[in-house]
Amino acid sequence: MFKSSLALASASAVLALACLTPAHAAPDEEAAKALMKANDCTKCHAVDKTKKGPSLKKIAAKYKGKADGEEKLVTNFTTGPMVKLADGTEEKHKVVDTKDAKELKNLADWILAQ
Repeated sequence: MFKSSLALASASAVLALACLTPAHAAPDEEAAKALMKANDCTKCHAVDKTKKGPSLKKIAAKYKGKADGEEKLVTNFTTGPMVKLADGTEEKHKVVDTKDAKELKNLADWILAQ
């Protein structure tokens, strides 16, 4: 009887602690910024102002709350689609130079957090 009570109490404690852990960890801002810098993303994008491309805040507003927002951003980073620039011209978006899915997800999550 004592062993089953102890096991139940232990399982309850583990479950309670698991509930306190965030389901989705915050993005690694430094890693995202480093990836952006290494790929010259900051040449066209800034956090809060429009440069050659839209601000990260504007991008976040476009995709925030959409179930496929992260996926669309990663697709944009990895496929090099044609994009419309602030001056109205179009060019092929630069492909982010990484195959690491975690890095791409982190970058997308960080942008969406803006």
